[in-house]
Order: sequence, then C-alpha cells, then structure tokens
Amino acid sequence: MNREEIMTILPHRDHMLLLDDVENREETAIGHYTVRGDEFFLKGHFPGHPIVPGVILCEILAQTACVLMKDTMKEDELPVYTGLNNVRFRSPVKPGDTIETQCRIKRAKHPFYFAEGTVTAGGRKCVTAEFSFAITGA
Repeated sequence: MNREEIMTILPHRDHMLLLDDVENREETAIGHYTVRGDEFFLKGHFPGHPIVPGVILCEILAQTACVLMKDTMKEDELPVYTGLNNVRFRSPVKPGDTIETQCRIKRAKHPFYFAEGTVTAGGRKCVTAEFSFAITGA
C-alpha cells in the first residue's frame, strides 16, 4: 500500500502520517518510512544532533499494525492506543535512515487487539515493543 491507500485505513494526515508504504505479508505488517530530516519532531530533538523521538517510533509501529485490523474496522471506527509494554530503545534513528517496521497481532478480543513489533534501520534493531489498541467509534 502506498500513502494514498494507507489514508483509506488511517485518519492520520500530514504531518502525522508516518508511513511511506506498508504491506500485509502472512499476518505480519511490514512498513517503511524514510526520515527526511525536515520533520517537525526533529526541530527540537535535538538541535544539531537530530534523533527521532522514541514516542514517534512507537507511533510508526502503531500505524503499521493498524493495517492488520483494516478488515475488522467499520468506516466510522478508529484504532486508538490502549497500552505500551516492554518497550526497548536499542539504537537511534537519524535523518537519512529508512526504517522498516514489522508488526503482528498476538491476540484479539474485539474491540481489543494486542500486538508486538520491531523497528530496524540499516540492519540495526532500534525498537522492540508490545502494544494494544481498542477499536472505537469516531
């Protein structure tokens, strides 16, 4: 899926749509985002030494995982974070890096979905996390 297709699933738009592309491969969502360097979150984090904030990397994981729930969401529903667990930041992500996310749903009891995911960049593991969502009315 390209950005236009992703926007049919997610309500996010500029400056918060943080995926360039994503696909569902055998119940694993794989997404990509290239950090350009002009993103709003890099302006103050950190001046002269920009590093993508961990919370943004977690958001990219969440956006990737939502592709796996697209068939369970109705048009007027949204996926919202309900939890983050066992988050580990292992290597910084900087401008010029292309990150790859991999997410899978571990279990589901609608409207709750429990997932796990990783962020890598240039072969480096940058983030691992477990997280959960609830599907809610818009």
